[in-house]
Amino acid sequence: MPERGKGISEAARKANRGPSAGPENRRAIIAAAREVFAADGLQAPFNAIAKKAGVGQGSLYRHFPDRLALAVAVFDENIDELEASVEPEAATLDDLLDAIIEQAVVSTALIDLIWHERHDARVNHLQDRLARIAETMLVRERAAGRLGDHVEVADVLLAVTMLADVLSRTDEADRQAVARRARALFHTAFAPR
Repeated sequence: MPERGKGISEAARKANRGPSAGPENRRAIIAAAREVFAADGLQAPFNAIAKKAGVGQGSLYRHFPDRLALAVAVFDENIDELEASVEPEAATLDDLLDAIIEQAVVSTALIDLIWHERHDARVNHLQDRLARIAETMLVRERAAGRLGDHVEVADVLLAVTMLADVLSRTDEADRQAVARRARALFHTAFAPR
């Protein structure tokens, strides 16, 4: 009989910390999913995400019973980042677009899933959060004289969605040029009349 601990993986030797490990495991799973989905696409096996996160598959499924639940959690963090990018009073619509550009590079598969499931109740709060960000930017940009009265929240949301979608499908070498062109179009369309 082998000695205790010999031949047992490090993960198997980790003490089970029970419920206290939940928040840490959740954060690790989300971070791992972001990386695995970016590298291998949305159909990457859940066991690859669990392994990268250093948790068992049971833990992954306790937190996220399906891909949509996991994608929504990743997007919630993306929206946290967007909120932070526009929080300073000096932040502009361009700051929001820059943050969208950064996220679109690694979120292609997630953007597709969220788009296809946009009517799912779990996705609705993402749209609501993004609408609040757009409203904040709209008010701020109008007050600064950079946005016309004809621009509505729905227009900003459409611009953000279009930008994220086109960038997620553009070759990496061309993304910055496409982003500049899109931004120029938005500036023209949104300018005061």
